Formats: sequence, structure tokens, C-alpha cells
Amino acid sequence: MASADIHTEEHRVPGSQLVERAKALIHEGNVRRLIVRNDQGHTVLEVPLTAGVVGTLLAPVWAALGAIAALAAHYTLIIERRPESGSSAVTASPPPPPGGTEGTASPI
Repeated sequence: MASADIHTEEHRVPGSQLVERAKALIHEGNVRRLIVRNDQGHTVLEVPLTAGVVGTLLAPVWAALGAIAALAAHYTLIIERRPESGSSAVTASPPPPPGGTEGTASPI
């Protein structure tokens, strides 16, 4: 997948809301990677996610986010999303004009 296909969002959140906001963003879907940066811009956590990661598989991530949240006042959540599977533009050819030649006999 080309890097041009990746959509990046940044969300600045207080430490007390870090876990809840990350859960909500991941629940929205198509999240490819979650990056947490502190006030100085240093990456403190980077988690690659796959389409099948749900529920208890994310429990260690939530625990790590909870521990990190206690260390600083604000964080920036960076979310990388995959494009929607049906979002590519598909153009259909227009229907034939009325009175087309289909089903008519040609004059001899």
C-alpha cells in the first residue's frame, strides 16, 4: 500500500482521557497505527494495528496507555487510517439513450 493511501489525524488530549479517546478512535475503524506523543513531541508509544485486533488482544495496549497517561498532562494521539474499502471512485457508463438500436431491425 502506498503511503499516499494513508490518512493521518492528530488529536490533542489530556492524560486523564488518553485511554478513552484512543478506544473511541480505534472503535471508529480502519485504524492502521496508533502513535502517542508527549508535550515535547517525543513518541512514547507506537502500536501497529491490524484489522482483526479486538477486545482482549488490546488489553496490554490499554494498560500501557493508562500508565503513560499518569506521566504528563497532555498528549497527542496520531491515528493512521486505511482508506475505506468502498471509498474509491467508481464511474459507471451512462445508460444508452432512449430509442437505441438494440432490438430493432435495420432497413434493407
